[in-house]
Amino acid sequence: MAEEKYKFILFVSGMSVKSVRAVENLKLICDAHLQDRFDLEIIDITKNADLAVKYQIFAIPTLIKVSPAPLRTLVGDLSDTPKVLRILDIA
Repeated sequence: MAEEKYKFILFVSGMSVKSVRAVENLKLICDAHLQDRFDLEIIDITKNADLAVKYQIFAIPTLIKVSPAPLRTLVGDLSDTPKVLRILDIA
């Protein structure tokens, strides 16, 4: 049985330090723990403010795990890897 693919949406604000750090940290986590089992969409709210409103984003950076269920949301630069893995249900 194939393992389920994870889908993430990461909301960032341009090239801010926290946003860049969140992208780097998430890519490291996904490469180390999910290999080819993830899709990552990065949305820059400075270019797509309407999506920030649609997803009710109130802080940046914000990560949403869309699938597999349940939906999870994390705010911050994702630097606490054990915490990120636990919240996202990544074994």
